[in-house]
Amino acid sequence: MGQEGGGASGRGRCRWPAGLGDEDGLPVASLGALGPWRQGMADSAQAQELVYLVTGGCGFLGEHVVRMLLQREPRLRELRVFDLHLGPWLEELKTGPVQVTAIQGDVTQAHEVAAAVAGAHVVIHTAGLVDVFGRASPETIREVNVQGTQNVIEACVQNGTRFLVYTSSMEVVGPNIKGQPFYRGNEDTPYEAAHRHPYPCSKALAERLVLEANGRKVRGGLPLVTCALRPTGIYGEGHQIMKDFYHQGLRLGGRLLRAIPASVEHGRVYVGNVAWMHVLVARELEHRAALMGGQVYFCYDHSPYKSYEDFNMEFLGPCGLRLVGTHPLLPYWLLLLLATLNALLQWLLRPLLLYAPLLNPYTLAVANTTFSVSTDKARRHFGYEPLFSWEESRARTIHWMQAGEGSTQ
Repeated sequence: MGQEGGGASGRGRCRWPAGLGDEDGLPVASLGALGPWRQGMADSAQAQELVYLVTGGCGFLGEHVVRMLLQREPRLRELRVFDLHLGPWLEELKTGPVQVTAIQGDVTQAHEVAAAVAGAHVVIHTAGLVDVFGRASPETIREVNVQGTQNVIEACVQNGTRFLVYTSSMEVVGPNIKGQPFYRGNEDTPYEAAHRHPYPCSKALAERLVLEANGRKVRGGLPLVTCALRPTGIYGEGHQIMKDFYHQGLRLGGRLLRAIPASVEHGRVYVGNVAWMHVLVARELEHRAALMGGQVYFCYDHSPYKSYEDFNMEFLGPCGLRLVGTHPLLPYWLLLLLATLNALLQWLLRPLLLYAPLLNPYTLAVANTTFSVSTDKARRHFGYEPLFSWEESRARTIHWMQAGEGSTQ
């Protein structure tokens, strides 16, 4: 459901295998978009060595961003990884040529954020509480996602850090609670973003803070340059929800029951391509501030448009699961009744225990509403092309699923 990673610590390790490509290890299909990258390599001897901070750097997306920076940003001198829970895999990164600094901290604590930002040239803010199932209270979601983002902005202003990239979400836009389809839309497509759920509300507020901060004077008098990236539903190595669906299928004897019409279309994007877009944006903000500052970009690649269930079966099928039924086995009204009962049970049980089922009114509405994007704004503005093809993205995800029932490799 629009998982963009976040501050929650990733479990295990996400290895970053070398891709098929030219002598630099770059996939051949992406070479046309990498003029700025090659220029950066040529100028690296003269370029200023940079300090990057990645908040939520041990989360699902954050770990991929960290590894991508180490592989694809030649000007990097120090990479700071800020997270509430630090992953043990960070130790293996500390032996390389780039200084990797692990910082345990909480984005809701302004002084901890300010200390981590001090001296950084670029901040990639992926930290966030991704919760559409009701595991956390609305107050906690708002504190992490909204106040945490405000703390990052203020730390940039106080410390003179000029470049801030924010991981937003497609759920800032939709799907909305009215079930209105968003079919192959772009960043300018009119759509009523009607939200009630705490998570999309918090992401919308945080994104607005980031965009409104563009142009603020930071310490030293120069302007802050910000932009926000909106991934559609992210998949790939380390995806917790994919693991949850896998284990749910195992409990049902290797079967998943179709609940969503195959005609519902969703856009999904591979986590490696989302990480790559973050790295490109961070690199180009300085050179294209007038164009990119204050902008939002959907994160996309060439993954096929399918329903959530049919798309997930691209990976769960090779792992031994099968999807039962060509049409939903239960009518929508009955699913809505079950989702509503789940929400009621969650409310009644909250004082006693945590009940957070996958099915609730919000997740049902999202899964049953078409939301897909068709845009080239990122390509036009900063030369983005997906680093990983659909075939490679699928193969990597299947390999991860098969390697240990969803444990990160």
